[in-house]
Amino acid sequence: MKNIVSMRWLLARMYESDVAIVDCRFLLGQPDAGREAYEAGHIPGAVYLDLEKDLSAPVTEHGGRHPLPDPTTLASRLAKAGIGSNSRIIAYDDQGGMNASRLWWLLRYLGHEQVYVMDEGFSAWKNAKFPMATDVPVQIPSSFEWNLQPQMLASVEEAQHASASGSAMLIDSRDARRYAGLEEPIDAKAGHIPGAVNYFWKDVLGADGRWSGVEALEERFVKLGKDDAIIVYCGSGVSACPNVIALEEAGFSNVKLYSGSWSDWISYEGNAVATEEE
Repeated sequence: MKNIVSMRWLLARMYESDVAIVDCRFLLGQPDAGREAYEAGHIPGAVYLDLEKDLSAPVTEHGGRHPLPDPTTLASRLAKAGIGSNSRIIAYDDQGGMNASRLWWLLRYLGHEQVYVMDEGFSAWKNAKFPMATDVPVQIPSSFEWNLQPQMLASVEEAQHASASGSAMLIDSRDARRYAGLEEPIDAKAGHIPGAVNYFWKDVLGADGRWSGVEALEERFVKLGKDDAIIVYCGSGVSACPNVIALEEAGFSNVKLYSGSWSDWISYEGNAVATEEE
């Protein structure tokens, strides 16, 4: 796999000078839990980046619950954390790769190719009795140059066009009950973007909690064409990112993230909402 590395892969390389390890643990609704978990123990050398403070911009009327951070702000935050343009970046979390995938997507959006998500996550690392640390590493500022990749991002207008005309396949990454509008624990309206199909993001993982291999991912997306235009969304642009990685692993070449996702879609009065199972 191109974007997913094993714990052993990281264990063998964690002390190499160009390796930057980022702890992305975060629990929605408990904004301090991730940092507290990091302070209680993390992979040695890892820096902590916060989903809401570092990997999102402040919430406004539109843009969803986790708006994309300003590229300049994010690049300077990365540089301050000692992550430079030449770093090989490995992200991990304890949420099935959801938050780590958000960092992966943001770095790729900034034009940084060498970024990976660690398979399995922190609990598996700890259970394997791999090295742990509680100290916060000294962060020697680096420089992070970026080259934005706008073709990775879909606007609300593109999502509207795809919904109305079928110009792109819309993939909803939330669980089936939220997709169907049967429940909505977070957002003001329940349902999905009309025309979207449901691929729950957690299905990129096997029963053992590890990322599925390339063949299994190809099988998962067998109904979609490899060159078809695809727009992936979720609730706020975070849990869609594992699906974006999975589609890339499976050989899909025209995949965009609608980063505002459902929480942005419903912020526009005129946007239709579908609730029945399609």
